[in-house]
Amino acid sequence: MQVLNWDKQTQKKLRRDYASYFDPKVFKKVNRILAEVRQSGDLALRRYTREFDGVDLPLKRLTVTQGDINRAFEKIQVHFVPLLKQITENVREYYERELKRSFEISGRNGVCLGKQYEALDRVGVYIPAGTAPLVSTVYMTVIPAKVAGVKKIVICTPPRRDTGDVDPHILAVSNLLGVNEIYRVGGVQAIGAMAFGTKTIAKVDKIVGPGNAYVTEAKRQVYGFVDIDMVAGPSEVAIIADHTANPDFVTCDLLAQTEHHGGIGYLITNSKKMIETMRSRIDTGIIIQVKSIQEACDVANELAAEHLEIMTEEPEKVRKCIRNAGAIFIGSYSPAVIGDYIAGPSHVLPTGGTARYFSPLSASTFVKSSQVIRYTREALGAAKEHVQKLTEMEGLYLHRISLEARLAQNTPEAGKEQAG
Repeated sequence: MQVLNWDKQTQKKLRRDYASYFDPKVFKKVNRILAEVRQSGDLALRRYTREFDGVDLPLKRLTVTQGDINRAFEKIQVHFVPLLKQITENVREYYERELKRSFEISGRNGVCLGKQYEALDRVGVYIPAGTAPLVSTVYMTVIPAKVAGVKKIVICTPPRRDTGDVDPHILAVSNLLGVNEIYRVGGVQAIGAMAFGTKTIAKVDKIVGPGNAYVTEAKRQVYGFVDIDMVAGPSEVAIIADHTANPDFVTCDLLAQTEHHGGIGYLITNSKKMIETMRSRIDTGIIIQVKSIQEACDVANELAAEHLEIMTEEPEKVRKCIRNAGAIFIGSYSPAVIGDYIAGPSHVLPTGGTARYFSPLSASTFVKSSQVIRYTREALGAAKEHVQKLTEMEGLYLHRISLEARLAQNTPEAGKEQAG
């Protein structure tokens, strides 16, 4: 592992944002594929599935059928469904506590102001299956959407190169969670299909889920046609450890990140012994040597890592200093892996320093809000002078007339109100 002292030079070197992952070649390729999907629809999906996934699917096989799902259940082990039910209950219980509620507040002269929250109508979930079928990502994305009240949930996932089928566990989980539609489409073309719509795949309101550099860039480029959850880079973990941390735990957690393509581990420590131990055990990753645990917090906040583990003498005290992290794992017995699979909060987290301004995927991800404003004639009259001055200042005279027309004494509405 590379060892760096925390100073201005290191701070500059480690400062990250999505732009640091920008690749002009990826941008151009993604842009070309999206343009063709938008123009040619299903034909482009079939072409790129053949080119990138090595599977020549007839258009009618883009859609996963009930028969496909039934056959998937025959292929999974009998203990899988009971295991899934326990895990999904953890996730559901966590997000049911998070939902925002609509509200109204009353003011003077009958003014009523509020906010109305509504679930999105149609959401697209991308489930990667390139290096491994991410079964856990199905329930970590679909359950928050279900709790939020999303009406239709669509999943796109790449077909297996050998059979052209979707992984049976992905199909089983999707079915048990009530996913409405599943398609054998992956990569940039899947993002384009969900964003623009094709004859087979209807356009969605929002696209969520992780993916490789091409999928992430595709999500960035379709933002505005649809909403997205976040743009994310490679998976990462940062560990704050002092002399009390178990070096075996630290080693395992840093190495676990290397199972992800491009995954990286950061060790932030003031323990020279810990540094020596990790350097002898692990080749990849970065060690940041700090003078104190407070400085370790400064480093962690600058990194804004996807996963932040705290293995120190007083982990709760350290947590209170953390402002930027996707998920915070407190204490030696809270490894990132527990968040990946079973704890409850979604493992779809901001990466690459974007935890400074992005939040993890949650039930709120699938909810939008509308402002609610209700004025009486009396309240409108009380606001007249302020509105007149502001509209004159901005030169928007028809805006002023829009208010004044309602206060004219001879309007039918005014007569009704006076009669009442």
